[in-house]
Amino acid sequence: MLCIIVAEAESEAGSLAGEWKKSVGQLAKTGLFNGNLNQIYVLPVESEEQTEFPVVILAGSGSGRLGTEELRLLAVQIAHAAHKLKADKLIIQVADRLNLLSAEGTEETAQALTEGLVLGAYRRTHYKRGQLLYTGLETVVLHMERTAAAAETADWNQGIMRGLTFGEATNLARNLTNLPGNQLTPSALAAAAIEIAERHGFPAEVLDEREIEQKGMGGLLAVGKGSIHPPRMIVIRYQGTGQWENVTGIVGKGITFDTGGISLKRAPGMENMISDMGGAAAVLGVMEALGTLRPRINVVMVIPSAENMPAANAFKPGDIVTSLSGRTIEILNTDAEGRIVLGDALTYALDWGAERIIDVATLTAAVLSTLGDIATGAVTNNELFMETFMAASRRSGERVWQLPVYPEFHEMLRSEVADIRNTAGRYGGATTAGLFIGEFAEGLPWIHLDIAGTAFLSKERGVNPKGATGVMVRTLLQYLLQLDSGEVAEH
Repeated sequence: MLCIIVAEAESEAGSLAGEWKKSVGQLAKTGLFNGNLNQIYVLPVESEEQTEFPVVILAGSGSGRLGTEELRLLAVQIAHAAHKLKADKLIIQVADRLNLLSAEGTEETAQALTEGLVLGAYRRTHYKRGQLLYTGLETVVLHMERTAAAAETADWNQGIMRGLTFGEATNLARNLTNLPGNQLTPSALAAAAIEIAERHGFPAEVLDEREIEQKGMGGLLAVGKGSIHPPRMIVIRYQGTGQWENVTGIVGKGITFDTGGISLKRAPGMENMISDMGGAAAVLGVMEALGTLRPRINVVMVIPSAENMPAANAFKPGDIVTSLSGRTIEILNTDAEGRIVLGDALTYALDWGAERIIDVATLTAAVLSTLGDIATGAVTNNELFMETFMAASRRSGERVWQLPVYPEFHEMLRSEVADIRNTAGRYGGATTAGLFIGEFAEGLPWIHLDIAGTAFLSKERGVNPKGATGVMVRTLLQYLLQLDSGEVAEH
């Protein structure tokens, strides 16, 4: 956990400033540092007296007005530079000019900077033998050049607290997603969820394979029965109001490893299927943050978790499976398993009182053909719901692109022998996969987020590291906090 501190006007940061300001003019004359946006220059401090801070990181903010995403990226660059220096402590002197140039308010500026620092400081856990690894930044001090009014200081502190919460929730999701499959089984994922629930005093339940069968969750049972690690259905509830009403359901796909089952995947790249529970990690990150923020809303989180493996008792193409909703599903491809378990999860979220649902899933390779690893694909049955969620994504900086849902896509899911089939083929695959899940929303407002391209990256980009990104944690939180503030009307 990174400790973010707000320094008072007369702090160690103030004494630090004089030691490096003399050198900036010379750097500008030589063209080494012009203060361009995201330009970083590491400057040794020349001082006759010993100083606790022998190195200064100069970070350019440019000359234009900065939005939240520019502020996040600026802070990420600072965190990366500190990591290269193996710094334990970082003091950031926030120029008054930066706040004036920002297109955002004081609170939003502080939140974006803090988010960027926390996200940029993240490093994936390694398992290398006998190697002493740098553990990263421990403390960051944010210091404003001028003395602010009490109200502005309160907004600044509030922004730092929210940014720290958003960033740490995202990093929690990253940590879970990066875990190898032999460490994160369905029962281990359930244990991680219970740990979060107990830490914050949330009611929770975990259904084992016997209870899953007794309740009639045929989809989750079918997908998980080929593994020696049996499936789990995980529920956590957050109640922020006096009555359990106006409940938002957040559902995350929790396939802890996906071989494709009998419809086996190709071997190259299969190691990245440790990330097939990225949706589950995202909603767990959200629940962790709700425990800190405590908004006046009600949320039920549901995770269907299984390991999709080929085995003598694994489900097969041609099987007919009966879901918790009573719908029968024709299995055409066992590698289209995520939508099957999510169908049971949506039904269970409705049983727990959800009045609107957002599901998050690494669902299809088809979404990569359309959006690559740049944006998350979205499918909905409610345009107003989608518009408000898209507004939240723009504030969080996480790109979401809505896919069309023409009537012909629904027709493609019809089965001759069951109520619905689990794949409609490769054409329009991201849309039809999402619409399969939407059938289980029973007409209530619903959004599906396909993070197959954005949950796990092959190289570092923007605020995201190589590997797990924790995508959609910040957007989901932004949306839920908008519900609390009244910015979002009921759908």
